[in-house]
Amino acid sequence: MLLFFILGLLVHFVFFASIFDIYFTSPLVHGMTPQFTSLPPPARRLVLFVADGLRADSLYELDENGDSRAPFIRNIIMHEGSWGISHTRVPTESRPGHVALIAGFYEDVSAVAKGWKENPVEFDSLLNESKYTWGWGSPDILSMFAKDVSGDHVFIHTYDADDEDFGAHDVTKLDTWVFDNVKEFFRAARNNQSLFSKLNEEKIVFFLHLLGIDTNGHAHRPSSREYKDNIKIVDAGIKEIVSMFKHFYGNDGKTAFVFTADHGMTDWGVHGAGHPSETLTPFVTWGAGIKYPQNVSTQQFEDAFLKEWKLENWKRQDINQADIAPLMASLIGVPFPLNSVGILPLDYLNNTDLFKAESIFTNAIQILEQFKVKMTQKKEVTLSFLFTPFKLLSESKQHNILRKARSYIKQRKYDEAISLCKELIHLALKGLSYYHTYDRFFLGITVVLGFVGWTSYASLLILKFHSNLPRGGSKEVKKPSRLLQYSFVAIGVLVAFFLLIQAYPWTYYIYCLLPVPIWYAVLREFQVIQDLVASLLSCPPSHFVGYLLVSTLGIEVLVLSFFYRYMLTAGLIAFAGWPFITQLWTRAKRTSLNWIFFSLLLAVFPLMPVVGRKPDISLVMTAGLLVLLLSLFVVASLTKRKDSFVNEELPLHLLQMLSMVLSMYVVYSTDNSLLKKQGLPLINQIISWIILASSFVLPLLSPPILFERLFSILLSLMSTYILLSRGYEALFPLVLSCLMFAWIHMEQETLQQSGVSCKQKVNSIQFIYNTDLTQLRQLCLDDIRRAFFLVFFLVTAFFGTGNIASVNSFDVTSVYCFLTVFSPFIMGALMMWKILIPFVLVMCAFEAVQLTTQLSSKGLFLMVLVISDIMALHFFFLVRDYGSWLDIGTRSFQKLFRGLDFCTTKSFYPNPRKS
Repeated sequence: MLLFFILGLLVHFVFFASIFDIYFTSPLVHGMTPQFTSLPPPARRLVLFVADGLRADSLYELDENGDSRAPFIRNIIMHEGSWGISHTRVPTESRPGHVALIAGFYEDVSAVAKGWKENPVEFDSLLNESKYTWGWGSPDILSMFAKDVSGDHVFIHTYDADDEDFGAHDVTKLDTWVFDNVKEFFRAARNNQSLFSKLNEEKIVFFLHLLGIDTNGHAHRPSSREYKDNIKIVDAGIKEIVSMFKHFYGNDGKTAFVFTADHGMTDWGVHGAGHPSETLTPFVTWGAGIKYPQNVSTQQFEDAFLKEWKLENWKRQDINQADIAPLMASLIGVPFPLNSVGILPLDYLNNTDLFKAESIFTNAIQILEQFKVKMTQKKEVTLSFLFTPFKLLSESKQHNILRKARSYIKQRKYDEAISLCKELIHLALKGLSYYHTYDRFFLGITVVLGFVGWTSYASLLILKFHSNLPRGGSKEVKKPSRLLQYSFVAIGVLVAFFLLIQAYPWTYYIYCLLPVPIWYAVLREFQVIQDLVASLLSCPPSHFVGYLLVSTLGIEVLVLSFFYRYMLTAGLIAFAGWPFITQLWTRAKRTSLNWIFFSLLLAVFPLMPVVGRKPDISLVMTAGLLVLLLSLFVVASLTKRKDSFVNEELPLHLLQMLSMVLSMYVVYSTDNSLLKKQGLPLINQIISWIILASSFVLPLLSPPILFERLFSILLSLMSTYILLSRGYEALFPLVLSCLMFAWIHMEQETLQQSGVSCKQKVNSIQFIYNTDLTQLRQLCLDDIRRAFFLVFFLVTAFFGTGNIASVNSFDVTSVYCFLTVFSPFIMGALMMWKILIPFVLVMCAFEAVQLTTQLSSKGLFLMVLVISDIMALHFFFLVRDYGSWLDIGTRSFQKLFRGLDFCTTKSFYPNPRKS
C-alpha cells in the first residue's frame, strides 16, 4: 500500500504540474534587437500617473451636484488632450496591470507563484529603455521594475510597506506622500548640479504610483465617500505636479503626460475577474505629441457612458492597456519594449504622417522579431520532417509585406503603409500564439494517457482486493510473460530516444515515460480484467445501463457544480429524498427528518451571493450565538449521560465556549473601531491570533469518543471561522456540520438495514478504536454512494459560499481581526485556512462514517480517488490560459482539488487507529 500511495502521489503531482508546461509557460522570448524610429520624437520627457484601482466611471461621471470629482482632468479632456477608456485584460491585478501598460505584454500566470512582487522571468520595459527613470510610490510595484534593469538608471523612492494599512485613519497619505516627495525632489534638484543635468536630458520618465484609491476601495468600497474624496485629492495633486513641471522646464512644451489606472474595482471592493467595473479604466493623455481635443457630433460606441458622463461632444478613443507602452515609447523616442505585443494607437499622436508610418513600421518589426525568435527556437528542437510552420506568415510573405510597406512610405502613401504594417502585426501575434502552444496537443495526449492508465489501475485494485468480484479460473497469481516486460522496455527506450534527439526539456521525459510502467501494471492484472468482463456480461443489460447512467449523471453534476453553484443546490435537494428511496423513513424517522432538514437548509447557501459582497456583522453574531446555544445543549446532555463529565471534560468545553464569546467580541469591537477609523485594536489582534493557535490544540485534549471529539473540533474551528467572517458565510460551517452529524447516523441506519451488524452506537465509538481487520467487510454498491457523498460534500465545502478559485471572491476585510497592514502572503494564508475549515469538518465526518460502516480505509480511499480522477480528466481539457483568475482558477483549481482528494485518507486531526 505504501508503494501504491507513493506512486499515486507522484502521478497526481505530475498531472497537476503538467498544466504549467502545457498551459502556463511564459510566452516571453529573448534575443530580439531593440527597434526604434530614427525620426526626432515630440517629447523629451514623459510623466506617468497611475491611480491604482481607479474605475473609469468613478473618474468621468459627475457627482450628485453635477460637478466633476476631477475638475483638472476633465479640463484636460475638454481643452488640452485626448481621452478614452483603457481596456485592461484579466486578471485585473496590480502587477499584471502595470506590466501591461509599462512593458506592453500581458502577464503570464506563473507570476502568481511569487505574489506579483518578484519577476518570474526577465522582461524589458519602458523604464529600462529610458535614459533615466525616477519613480515614487508603493514598494510592491516600483521594485519589480527596478530589479534586474540594465545599468544604473532607474531610481525609486518608496514608503514603508507597513504604511499600506487598510485600517488606517487616512490612507490618502499614500498619495500625498508621493506628491510631496516629488515636489521636494525637484526643489532639491535646483541645488544639485549632477541631478539637475540628468533631469534636463531627453528620453527620461517620471512614474508616480498612487495607491490610496485602491486602498480606500478595498477598505470602504468604491461607492464610499472616502474613495470619491481620494479621487479629488489625486486630481488636485496632479494639477500641482503638472504646474511644477511646466515651471521647472520653463514651459518648453516637451513634456508628455499620461494618466491611467492599472485596474478598476467592483462595487464590493475587490478585483481580479472580468467585470466591466474592473476592466474599464480611465486613460487621459496630453502634452507634447498628443492630439488636442476633437469636438464631434456622433461617436461609435454601443455603451451609454458618454451621455452619462456628459462627454458625448469630445471624441473618445478607447485603447487596449498593452498599447500604452508603445505609445509612451514613441512619444519620447526610446525603443519599444522588446516583449511588447501592444499596437501603437496612431489616433492619439499629433505628428506628421511620416512619423506615424515610420513608428507603426518599427512597431511591426519589433513584434515580428519576437515571432522569428519563437519560430527559430521551436524549429531547432523539432525534427525537420515533423516541424509544421505557421503557414499564414511564411518568410516570403514577411519580406513581401515589409518591402511593400517601405516602398509605400518612400512614395508617401502613408495610409497604405500603415494598413500593411497592421496586417503584419496581427499575423505575427497569431504566429506567436501558434508557436507558444505548439507542443500542447502532444503533451496533452501523453499526460492523459498516463492518467487514464493510473485510474484504470486503481479501479482494478479495488476489484481485486476490496470487492466480491467472481474469480474465474485458477486462483494462482500468474507472473507476467517476459514478452510483455520486454515490449514495455522497448517502448520506453524508443520514447526516450525520440525525446533525446529533439532535445526536449527533462520534464517532457517524465510526461512521456510515466505512462509506460503504469500501463504495464494495468496489463499485469489481465486476470482481473477478464473477471470484470465476465461479470459485466452476466449482468442484466438494463441494470448495467442504469448503473452507468446514474454514475455518469453523478459525475457530471459534480463537474458542472464547479461552474454553476446552483448545481450543488440541485444535488442537496436530491439528497433530501434519499430516506424515501431507501425506505429509511419508516425505520428511522427522527434521523431522516434531521437529514432532510439540514440538506434543504444547506441547499440555500449556493444560491446566495458570493461572500464579501454584502457584509453583515449581525449574521456573524447570530452564528456565534447559535453555536453557544448548541454548546449549552450538548453540555447539558453530556452532564446527564456521563457522571465524570463535570470533573473531567466540562472545563475544556467551557474554555471553548469562552473562545467563541471572545471571537464574537473581537469581531464586533474590530468592526466598530474600523468604522470610526481608529484602526485595529492591539488587544483584539492578540486575542485573534491566540484563538487561531488554540484551535489546533484544544480538540486534541477532548475525549476520543467520536461524538465528543467531532463536537470539540467544531467549536474550535467555528471560533476561528467567526473571526474570519463578514456575513452569512459564518452560518455555513454550522449547518454543514449538522448535516455531517446527520450523515453519520444515517449511514449507521443504512448499514443495519442492509443486515450488517453494527455492534457499537455512534455515541460510544472511539477514534482510537483498533479495528479488527477480520471484521472489515468487502465493498458493495452502496459504498460507491458513500464515496460520492464525500466528494460532493467536499465540493460543497469549497464552493458553498463562493468560488474560491478567483481572487475576486476573496474579501480582504475578512482578515481585519488579525491584521490590516497589507501583507499578501499572511492574508492569503488566513483566507485559505478559512476556506479549508469546512473541508476539515467534512473529512472528520467521513472518518466517522468509515468507522461506523466497518469499511477498510484503503477501499474507500480508492473509490474516492477514482471518482476524483474521472473528474480530473474532464477538467484537463477545460483548463484555460486566458481570462480572469475566476476563469483560469476555476479550471486549474479543479485539478488541484483532485490532488487534495488524494491526500484525504485520514481526518484532519491525527487518528492513531491502525488501518
